[in-house]
Amino acid sequence: MTHSFCLLSSLVLRETEFFTLLLSEESVIKRILFCIYYKYYRQMISYVQYIAYAIEFSHSPSFITYIINLIDLSIGLYFLRLAAMRVSLLLFNVFLTLYRLFLSFLAVKFETCQQIEEVSFESSDPKFSVRPDGSLYAEQHVTNLTEPIQFMVTARDSAGKYIWETTVKLALAGHLLSPPQSSEFEKLITFPRQHQRGSSNGLRRQKRDWVIPPINVPENSRGPFPQVLVRIRSDQDKEIEIRYSITGAGADQPPNDVYIIDPVTGKMSVTKPLDREERASYHLRAHAVDINGNQMEPPIDLYIYVIDMNDNRPEFKNQVYNGSVAEMSKPGTSVMQVTAFDADDSTTANGLVHYRILSQTPHIPIPNMFTINGATGEISTIATGIDREKVSQYTIIVQATDMEGSLNFGLSNTATALISITDINDNPPELDSKTFQGEVPENAVGVVVANLTVRDKDQPHTPNWNAVYRITGGDAMGHFAIRTDEVTNDGKVIVVKPVDYERNDAFTLMVVVSNQAHLASGIPSSPSSSAAVSIKVLDVNEAPVFPSNPKIIRFEEGVPADTTLATFAALDPDRFIQQTIRYSKLSDPANWLKINRTNGRITTTAVLDRESPYMKKNVYEATFLAVDNGSPPATGTGTVQIYLIDVNDNVPVLVPQEALVCERSRHGYPVNITASDLDSEPNAGPYVFELPSYPSSARRNWTISRLNGNYAQLKLRIPYLEAGMYRVPILVSDSGNPPLSNTSVLKVKVCPCDENGDCTVLGAVTVAGLGTGAIITILICIIILLSMVLFFVVWVKRREKERQTKPLLIDPEDDVRDNILKYDEEGGGEEDQDYDLSQLQQPESLDHIMSKPAGVRRVDERPVILESQYPVRPTVPHPGDIGEFIIDGLRAADNDPTAPPYDSLLVFDYEGSGSTAGSVSSLDSSSSGEQDYDYLNDWGPRFKKLADLYGGGGED
Repeated sequence: MTHSFCLLSSLVLRETEFFTLLLSEESVIKRILFCIYYKYYRQMISYVQYIAYAIEFSHSPSFITYIINLIDLSIGLYFLRLAAMRVSLLLFNVFLTLYRLFLSFLAVKFETCQQIEEVSFESSDPKFSVRPDGSLYAEQHVTNLTEPIQFMVTARDSAGKYIWETTVKLALAGHLLSPPQSSEFEKLITFPRQHQRGSSNGLRRQKRDWVIPPINVPENSRGPFPQVLVRIRSDQDKEIEIRYSITGAGADQPPNDVYIIDPVTGKMSVTKPLDREERASYHLRAHAVDINGNQMEPPIDLYIYVIDMNDNRPEFKNQVYNGSVAEMSKPGTSVMQVTAFDADDSTTANGLVHYRILSQTPHIPIPNMFTINGATGEISTIATGIDREKVSQYTIIVQATDMEGSLNFGLSNTATALISITDINDNPPELDSKTFQGEVPENAVGVVVANLTVRDKDQPHTPNWNAVYRITGGDAMGHFAIRTDEVTNDGKVIVVKPVDYERNDAFTLMVVVSNQAHLASGIPSSPSSSAAVSIKVLDVNEAPVFPSNPKIIRFEEGVPADTTLATFAALDPDRFIQQTIRYSKLSDPANWLKINRTNGRITTTAVLDRESPYMKKNVYEATFLAVDNGSPPATGTGTVQIYLIDVNDNVPVLVPQEALVCERSRHGYPVNITASDLDSEPNAGPYVFELPSYPSSARRNWTISRLNGNYAQLKLRIPYLEAGMYRVPILVSDSGNPPLSNTSVLKVKVCPCDENGDCTVLGAVTVAGLGTGAIITILICIIILLSMVLFFVVWVKRREKERQTKPLLIDPEDDVRDNILKYDEEGGGEEDQDYDLSQLQQPESLDHIMSKPAGVRRVDERPVILESQYPVRPTVPHPGDIGEFIIDGLRAADNDPTAPPYDSLLVFDYEGSGSTAGSVSSLDSSSSGEQDYDYLNDWGPRFKKLADLYGGGGED
């Protein structure tokens, strides 16, 4: 059987080896075996390849060949349809058959790929040849062909403009069905080549690139490694030495060295097990260079796909899922959804998760109250009878299994679903009793009269459980209310309006209780419960009540004492008991009133004044008590408000009392004046302002002009008035009937003013009464005081500086010259205090000190040389060094004639570990013997006092 080689070479092929072997056999049986082999080991051929074969078969030279080709192609399509495409390939097969019949009726003659009449073929292997019709045959016997052979076939047109090239790989049919025994049977990938003939301006035909099929590598392979995947080859390896390499992620890029290639043979291998969940695919590029590094072939792309294995269990997003569903829900009600994720490939059964319910706790009312969607994980109800009052929560164990739920091959994982049953109002409240009893004292407010207990099976502290109480009868005046206890849900009957025993001594209330939420539909019971509450009213001693409280009384101010204002009597609410009421005063701020104890008559004790500070908005308020003689006594309180009508009894007063005016009338501004009156209108303003006729200077120097009813202006009548203080009398009258007048004095300060009408500083001082001489005297005193302070500060600073220039020989902290204390003692007088203080100061010259030999130092002198120039004694000297130390100090004092003759305290560092002297405890001071103290007189005047005390002076 022959085929057009031109058509075969121009197709985009993925499995060249298979089709080459297929063309080399003439037997139909062998072709069927090849198709079966391809079905199990290659799995699927592309649509383009089958279309090409259909076109070629439709132009077969004979009818018998056409039938054979049709059977051959149908068998291949049959296995292909069963293996991969199923329904879609069935439709494709029908289309292909119809298209083939259509071409047979048209009898189209297919000559060449490009409609070229003649094509010549050449084989690179002399053992094989290609006929003009494209059939491949052997030039000699090939029975000794033990290994597959591969060679190149080139096709040229008659004009020499186009060149095609393909690779043919042949093997004996008997060796094809056995598994490969050597690396030569590994998949081979060849670099595509380009050929060009004729001049540079001629046409160029490029062979179509190979479509490199992806390389599939299963994950978690056990090796051995490295494991060969494919062989890369260039057809120029027979002419020159080729070196192969690969680049990309997985080769020379992270992750490095996953794939390697033998640079000589081109075998590409994987070096370790792959993990699809870590990386699902790799994209590499293969390169072919010569030994000098020159690129010999264009790089080709290699796509490596990691085949998934079922090596991951489904993982739930949460180990515990929480959901809820209302009680009495219908079957099919959605509850919740659980989700599990499988890291395996979701397009295969390895990653397809199936859900199922393993267990349900508790099994009430049936073990299978819920179901789960195996594909989505949605949990829903499947049965009726969900009751929260019986089961408040269900615990469901959910299992997720991959491999579409296969328990034999799939991996599983579990999670817990907690389904809470939400409450609905399917249980109405029920009162514990049909009647309740209670009692309440009259006039009490806010007290609890009765406690109504109720039961409700719904979830506590929800609207389905919370009780709402209503009084439906027996309380027309609204004396009672029922409040719900938030903790116990009981009803508290309380008094919101006082009850009067004298009017009603008992009540019978009708009470209804229901829930905040409406009762669920379909519940046969009543949504509410009712009961009767009997309340007894207890009689108590009630306080007397004033009929009009507060009582308002109107009077004019100025009412004299002992005037009766009104009778403020109280009534006793206890009508069934005869009691006596006594009155007393509780509050009377101004002490203007008194009340009769028996009849409650109120009289005045003083004149009522509206302008009193005890008045508030013309009202005076007093409080009185009414006490009965009950047991215990009850007290009532009443208030009297006295409204005092104003009379014109207060004169107006001028405002302001002082003013400032410029000495020249053209510069200054007039003074605005008004008046204040304690009375109210119409006994106050408008006011009348006048200048009295006496003294005459008032009207001569000043004038008043009216602005309005309450204000007037005072200004100079003359153009100039000497600066000074002036007292201007002004007569002010109010508008009362009769009007009251008052002469007020306005103190006006007249001063020189500047151009703006403001008083100058000198003018203000002048007005104050100070002359120029007084001002100068004050300034001189201030200067003298400041000079004295400055002199004192300078003197203190200078003395402090003198002290610093003459440092003391001793520590400044021990300086007692300024701290000499004089005690009240008798002694030698001034002779004992005649000290030569110059000896305590540092000498002016230090030559006598600097001339001392090295190592000799007086411990009572201030050192002038650095401490380090003297030998340092050891911290703990030897006891024998003490004597030498004393001798050195004595020699230094004797040889220094300039040293002051005073003793110094010598401090020794160490006195030794013991003493050779015996104990001094045996010494006894006895006063029996006389001791001679006359030698003290030889010690000088400083010891004269001591000699007088212990010497001859003792007899006095």
